[in-house]
Amino acid sequence: MSTGDMSPGETGQPGVHNIDAAFALVPEPWQPHRLTSVNDYDVKVARLRGSFIWHAHPDTDELFLVVSGLLTIQLRDREVELGPHDVFVVPQGVEHCPFAEEEALVVMFEPKGTVNTGDRPGERTSELRELPD
Repeated sequence: MSTGDMSPGETGQPGVHNIDAAFALVPEPWQPHRLTSVNDYDVKVARLRGSFIWHAHPDTDELFLVVSGLLTIQLRDREVELGPHDVFVVPQGVEHCPFAEEEALVVMFEPKGTVNTGDRPGERTSELRELPD
């Protein structure tokens, strides 16, 4: 099998992963899917729409890369506005609440095992999903 023949859901293997094709396979907002992994990190794709919950990740930073749309990262002392191709890192332990008035397509880099709701488990907690073949 050549490296270009692997589906986006196959992680830990060399291969080409197309972000646009991956987003086409993500049906619902706030449901992160693994695009691939690198070392001890997952590269996740998600559709974001509406408001999430206030939470923090006590043990890790969280990187957001906006592919399309507009994303606001609400922090307790300010708001960070992100547009297409903008990157922002929420520092470890900082409370934040992502918000997208209209749909935003976002790539996130987080250590494997990072829970989307961080220190606030509840009904918005979603297990990391694999992209369908």
